[in-house]
Amino acid sequence: MRGKNLFLIGAFAVIISGVGLTQALVEARRGERPQFTDLFLHAPSEEHLRGFEEDLEDASCFTEYLRPAMQYAQFAALGNTGDYALMGRDGWLFYKNGVQFLIEPWDGNAAVADVIVSFRERLAGRGIELLVVPAPGKASVYPDRLTARARAGGGVVYAHSRQLMGQLKARGVAMVDLFEVFDRARAEEGDEPDLYLQRDTHWSPAGMRLAAEAVAARLIELGWVARGDAAYDLRPASIERRGDIVHMMRSPRIEARFERQRVDCAQVVTKGEGLLYADDPQSEVLVLGDSFLRIYQADEPESAGFIAHLARELGMSLASIVNDGGASTLVRQELARKPELLSGKKVVVWEFVERDIRFGAEGWQDVALPELPAAETGAQSAS
Repeated sequence: MRGKNLFLIGAFAVIISGVGLTQALVEARRGERPQFTDLFLHAPSEEHLRGFEEDLEDASCFTEYLRPAMQYAQFAALGNTGDYALMGRDGWLFYKNGVQFLIEPWDGNAAVADVIVSFRERLAGRGIELLVVPAPGKASVYPDRLTARARAGGGVVYAHSRQLMGQLKARGVAMVDLFEVFDRARAEEGDEPDLYLQRDTHWSPAGMRLAAEAVAARLIELGWVARGDAAYDLRPASIERRGDIVHMMRSPRIEARFERQRVDCAQVVTKGEGLLYADDPQSEVLVLGDSFLRIYQADEPESAGFIAHLARELGMSLASIVNDGGASTLVRQELARKPELLSGKKVVVWEFVERDIRFGAEGWQDVALPELPAAETGAQSAS
């Protein structure tokens, strides 16, 4: 019995040591420095050791070759969609962080509201208005496509977002309630067309255009912007998109199980010339946002996203800063590095997807804006 135990212990030791030795040999054949030597390049600390562990996992040849196969086996046998995706009904996929934000406790809204109000006040000091546009996550608009239980329960599923919007409203922050806009559209028009893509985190062209129309109407209603005289036409453009949630599964074999979805877009082009919409840094309206503004706009087919359609509704070109996942803080940091973008601005439109209320990159930092040149300060005071 003792001999058997020793054999098992020895076999286990060989397997454990074999993983590291194999990894070192693979890296040596590639002409790379063995990953384990990074452990000795810095003084030991919790932060360094955690980073080393994550880098070691990412660089592992066993992870590279075995993870996709194991993920596919789990998906085929159990319907397991991995760490980032959730399988909904009728082939719909949902981003796990978006659902997590809806169902888990969250008590950080007051701090988020403070940052938004601070930004509003910094802009107001320059004579610039702020319009806040929280973009609903897909699960907030289509909870019934995630689970059949949502139909029976009914009611609002985006309580955290609703609470934040209530706090902002109480403090005088101007907003566009796209949750209400989308809920009303579903109630009045049913499910044709879908407002979100089936296997993507983002809104469909129909949902995007509905949002652009709502924001333009709100700006006009507030009297902050007068409709311009720039004329734009729409040009049909179709693309095929498998969906970013499918790509999050990080398995080509799983991706191949999902067909590409045809997406019918409309590019915004100048009337007569037919040139694709382009931003104007000198515009009186600056738009800040995340990938909900990037999709169809910088992505294919280009100039068919929220910014272009908002420009068409307002009859003017816009200025913009877009950062995937970074609308909470990173876009304001970029603005702080490019203060010239605030020159001549009357309005800043700030979009962020609701899950980033909790999960936004770099959180919600209070970002100071650089001082304006004296000549510009005087000009704004005179206006």
